[in-house]
Amino acid sequence: MNFEAVNILNHDWRCGAVDRGALERILHEQGEAWQRLVHERCPHLFAAASLFVSGTEMEQMQEIIRAVQQVVERPAWGEAALEYAPASARYVPRARGVFFGYDFHLNSEGVHLIEINTNSGGALLNALELGSQREVAAPGRPAAVDCLEPAFLSMFRNEWRLERGDAPLGTIAIVDDRPLEQYFYPEFVLVQQLFERAGIVALILDPAELDVRDGGVYAEGRRVDLIYNRMTDFSLQNVPAIRNAYLDNQVVLTPHPHAHARYADKRNLVPLTSPHILRAMGVEETTIATLLAGIPETRLVGIQEQEFWRQQRKQWFFKPATGFGGRGTYRGANMTSRVFAQVMEGGYIAQRMAIPGERSVCLDGVEPVMMKSDVRCYVYGEEIQLVAARLYQGQTTNFRTPGGGFAPVRVVG
Repeated sequence: MNFEAVNILNHDWRCGAVDRGALERILHEQGEAWQRLVHERCPHLFAAASLFVSGTEMEQMQEIIRAVQQVVERPAWGEAALEYAPASARYVPRARGVFFGYDFHLNSEGVHLIEINTNSGGALLNALELGSQREVAAPGRPAAVDCLEPAFLSMFRNEWRLERGDAPLGTIAIVDDRPLEQYFYPEFVLVQQLFERAGIVALILDPAELDVRDGGVYAEGRRVDLIYNRMTDFSLQNVPAIRNAYLDNQVVLTPHPHAHARYADKRNLVPLTSPHILRAMGVEETTIATLLAGIPETRLVGIQEQEFWRQQRKQWFFKPATGFGGRGTYRGANMTSRVFAQVMEGGYIAQRMAIPGERSVCLDGVEPVMMKSDVRCYVYGEEIQLVAARLYQGQTTNFRTPGGGFAPVRVVG
């Protein structure tokens, strides 16, 4: 099935509407307090409709992910990526990093990789929503591997095995700054329950609650074996005790600074869309072609090219090189003079515009509305474990749009 046929499905709000009753039942199964927390803190977490993608689009996303992986594994890439990386990123652990997120815009011009994240939230929330919709009649098939929870658990066990071999994994800390205040705190609870069902002690902690001593990391009287890192301090600059424990191999950390530097620093999109740089690294022409077709052209922004950017800015989207979550991003056409001057000072990349997809959504008693969509592939290694969409209105994904939020993805054809 081609894009036009899938687009027809995505413009029909009645096709693939989320069964809210089924979703609420599975939310309730996680506990009344947890369900209430989701409704109070995250009222627009789950979208009102699934998103349809074609089998061809799925294959193209997989090809782009493979192409990126082939380049990133080259020694020359590591040397280039680490030139502007913090010192903590130069330590190379064996662990790969869990829950990589490859974010795409799908439109009539093709499949476009917008960015790569190494600390992508939402996988377990999406798995929960997907599981609630299995009995809903809709075209296509779920875009996920079978038995998602065992796959997620196996991923963490493999991270531990890569670092510690056959040693028992006893305690995991899920760590973020002020976790109780985080928007995705409900997901932290799901992760905790996943580990506990497997017989692993799981603690949700602020970095300050970890005690680094006696050659290890401790919390609540237990030695922490592995930290599931949800912090957005990707270099660990503001948590020196954790950084030092990680660099001294006293604790397994995933995801880690090296993975962020190698994959998720947005400056990496510049060489990934520069054929002369890729050829100098010895990348095959077929891989280069896949990358150039699948990633919008990306450039570093600098004051020396100010006049070029002033004239061409409407065709570009500007992002902070080390940003996350859509913060500090600007569509060139909407930039004020003050913002333009700030961006020109440096620290930004510019990516050629690739418009997001669209999905028609209808809420009770309201006329259908069109929402933007982007698609996230949750990846471990080269394997796509789960594909989910985010529906929204506005410049970037925001989880503030009624009827928007995480949406199941179904592959048609």
